[in-house]
Amino acid sequence: MPPGKYFDGGGLILVRVTRSSKWVFWFTLHGRTRDMGLGKYPTITLAQARQERDRCRALLYQGIDPIKQRAAEAKRAERRDTSLNKIARDAFEARKAELKGEGKAGRWFSPIELHVLPKLGKMPIEEIDQLDVQKVLAPIWHTKADTARKAANRLKIILKHAKAMRSPSRQQQRLPLCHSHQRLSVRDIDALR
Repeated sequence: MPPGKYFDGGGLILVRVTRSSKWVFWFTLHGRTRDMGLGKYPTITLAQARQERDRCRALLYQGIDPIKQRAAEAKRAERRDTSLNKIARDAFEARKAELKGEGKAGRWFSPIELHVLPKLGKMPIEEIDQLDVQKVLAPIWHTKADTARKAANRLKIILKHAKAMRSPSRQQQRLPLCHSHQRLSVRDIDALR
């Protein structure tokens, strides 16, 4: 297929460049013409592109800009991200002012980044339990005791940060117990030492 624009109808266009193609939804809202990327072809099939175009057109009929709607949805999803990786980085950013040289040397975050995040970083923080932390820190506890102690201390700070950042409605919810062990709390980190 030579480079160019291939129109499917209803504002859906396949834009073909030399080596790649992408789906674009072309629309006019409030007298302003815009185009919205829907994804690369063939990752997004024609059927998926048409379905997304139809969803966007339904938003347009309600007077809603689909680009702004997608940005708002992404922002909400980011706020809901409770992975240890995100919470740890947020806690580090919040503590930077207290750290020597604003943490630029990386010494505060490195025990977490090197030993904890590669194994637990993608897990939601509310699903991390004592056994998870123990499995992560056990290999370094005898060989690098100081590093393991620092990682445990910083994990405690991160958990306190996560607890402080929860919304009031979520603070009232009690975390359920796992089948074989309890959810991790700040007290549990103290017990690991």
